[in-house]
Amino acid sequence: MKKSQTSIKPKGTQTKWEFIKQHRMLYYMLLPGLLLTLVFKYFPMYGILLAFKDYNPLRGIMGSEWVGVENFVQFIDSPNFGILLENTLKISIYGLILGFFPPILLALSLNHLISTKWKKRFQLILYAPNFISLVIVVGMLFMFLAADGPINGLIETITGSRITFMTDPNYFRTLYILSGIWQGMGWASVLYTATLANVSQDLIDAAHMDGANILYRIWYIDLPALRPIMVIQFILSVGGIMNVGYEKAFLMQTSMNLPVSEIISTYVYKVGLQMGDYGYSTAVGLFNTVINVILLLAVNMIANKVSTDDAAL
Repeated sequence: MKKSQTSIKPKGTQTKWEFIKQHRMLYYMLLPGLLLTLVFKYFPMYGILLAFKDYNPLRGIMGSEWVGVENFVQFIDSPNFGILLENTLKISIYGLILGFFPPILLALSLNHLISTKWKKRFQLILYAPNFISLVIVVGMLFMFLAADGPINGLIETITGSRITFMTDPNYFRTLYILSGIWQGMGWASVLYTATLANVSQDLIDAAHMDGANILYRIWYIDLPALRPIMVIQFILSVGGIMNVGYEKAFLMQTSMNLPVSEIISTYVYKVGLQMGDYGYSTAVGLFNTVINVILLLAVNMIANKVSTDDAAL
């Protein structure tokens, strides 16, 4: 007669169900966020079908005629395609290049302020613009840079002539990007400032003992600590390179600067909500999203490869 063999579970091992049951309160806390994500992020993806249909509001999404990729072909073949793509890429790439480093420099500068009191005051002043409405920011631009505004008054005193900043196409991108940097630079530096606050004090003390000046401390201590955050921020920035919000560009648009201020997002807004061509506008928006996803995956792969190579060294 064979003796029955009983399997003895190794001490400390758990099945997935036992692990979930043990930490069920954490999963209960996760549930509201998961439901909100499903309802507001994933369920609306059903509307992507509009991009492949000649949408008729009376027939609904499922009852409208299926046209396949006709809307995409129409957009790519349109004379506006090259202009819209160029304007969107120029604003995004210039904004990424010019706006990526100021928050890092700001965080490094604040980190080396001796007075904690002044550091808090500077942070309060620099973070404040982030909470100003875009409508107010654009209103400030129109007010200060108007033909009869204070900036033009100063320019006329020096040069004898005035500059039409808000209507001249040559100034649109500069004003758009610089005002965005001014508004978001302080808030964008929060992550960098928090990372620098967690740098080991032993490293800083050792640098002081070795007689390292501020530049050496920044190069050998601060920047290596910031590098992971910089990589993540760069990936997120490149992933959203085509996601230029329509609000600010639309508010800054005039009939004179339209050739450079019309971007994909403002075009989608006008064609979709103002003209009511929902199928075509959805196709344009989906094209924009696909380009974003491709860029995000490409940059993520490059960043992972660079990290792996650095780890191997």
